[in-house]
Amino acid sequence: MKELAGRLSALDPDAGAAIQVIAYFDRLVADRAGLEAIVRGAAVLAGCPARLVDADRRVRVRVLADGLRQDAGPPPDPQWPTVPVPGGTARLWLERPGPAGPVGAMVLERAAAAAREVLDRTRGRAPSKGRREDPALVELLLDASAPREARLQAARDLGLAKTAPARAVALEGGEARIVPGSPPADPSGDLGGRRAGIGPAVPVLDLPDSWPPARTALRLAAEGTDQDPGPRVVYADELGGLAVLAAAVGPGSEPPPDVRSLDHAGAAAPWMLPTLHAFAYAPSLRTAAAELTVHHSTLQDRLAHAEHLLGWSVRTPRGRLRLQLAFALRRLHRHPV
Repeated sequence: MKELAGRLSALDPDAGAAIQVIAYFDRLVADRAGLEAIVRGAAVLAGCPARLVDADRRVRVRVLADGLRQDAGPPPDPQWPTVPVPGGTARLWLERPGPAGPVGAMVLERAAAAAREVLDRTRGRAPSKGRREDPALVELLLDASAPREARLQAARDLGLAKTAPARAVALEGGEARIVPGSPPADPSGDLGGRRAGIGPAVPVLDLPDSWPPARTALRLAAEGTDQDPGPRVVYADELGGLAVLAAAVGPGSEPPPDVRSLDHAGAAAPWMLPTLHAFAYAPSLRTAAAELTVHHSTLQDRLAHAEHLLGWSVRTPRGRLRLQLAFALRRLHRHPV
């Protein structure tokens, strides 16, 4: 798609930009993005505020051109470009006078189609009792743009008390769950061995704030295999500065030299990455050896071989921290946003 957009841009800039708009909103739909993300995409791509209003569903989302949400704004102007969202009473506006133009018209069309997907999925039917595992209820509860009453009803149907804390859980593949937040949740037995990131505990109505940290934690969750050793379940509460590191590693960024060195070392032997990971995080050499079920002298020999391949010593405090950061960066690049 990028190559096609590049070729079209050379021939017709508007056509190339339209292809990029289509790809952008298709990606949001594939990622099951919420209404706010869709309206934000429309605002940023169009370079002006965008708003979505559905009076019947009590939905109002307005995002400025810089991506910040600001629901307050002037009443719709008849000169603003606008389209109805198919299948309902919702309408989407670009807050600028005059015709939309080819790219603006494409932004409106694709954003409206994407918004319909979300509205049908999360507000298309009234919540009813007994649908405790309904993904639409979970998504509704995690959507900051949903009306407060609708989210409270979804929480009740999911068996969550209004006053009890809860956590958002991001699972590989895009699935979301909600678990009780106090005492600390340990849903690992219910995840079928899947990677998961668990957000901070918050009041039920603040669960949209727990979802982004949960997704960040998911990026730092390992597959738990010889090629990606480490915990499959990661808590956002425990990330600390790693959350800042995750924000700096975006899609398409190149792995740093230490990650390439770690991959190079891992290709040398099937035991290499599990050995380095156990040593990096165990409290002592003997503890790491016991975890790997090898003699500590064998572990010393393995580390010497690993250091030769990596190009730095891992048996100093600085080298060990460098190894831990290399593992974290490797996971961030293996599991992009």
